[in-house]
Amino acid sequence: MSTYRIVDFAALPAVPCPCGSARRALADEPAFPGTLHVTQIRGAAQKHYHRSLTETYYILRAEEGSWIELDDDRVALRESMAVVIPPGVAHRIVGNVDILNIVVPNFDPTDEVLVDSDAVD
Repeated sequence: MSTYRIVDFAALPAVPCPCGSARRALADEPAFPGTLHVTQIRGAAQKHYHRSLTETYYILRAEEGSWIELDDDRVALRESMAVVIPPGVAHRIVGNVDILNIVVPNFDPTDEVLVDSDAVD
């Protein structure tokens, strides 16, 4: 019996999410304490927060001019940055960005709360 696991994200179906589309893995892996997502954001993601999940975004690719909104702050994004987003922090990305999202504990769509955003894009 193997003690390791390999995930081919290219073979996983993309599912719609408030950020754009996500390929999600490892929810059923007992050796991993969360889930791993590869997410593509194109344009403006819907602002949202999580009640109990912590997300860590690792920026794989970000077009110039892309940014993340964290509560009322805006931070310019570039490749190789990481952003830890604790529960309760409203967030969204604006721009064309690909991220690796590490979610702890396992992702639960019922934990996600959409926020009306009147911020200018």
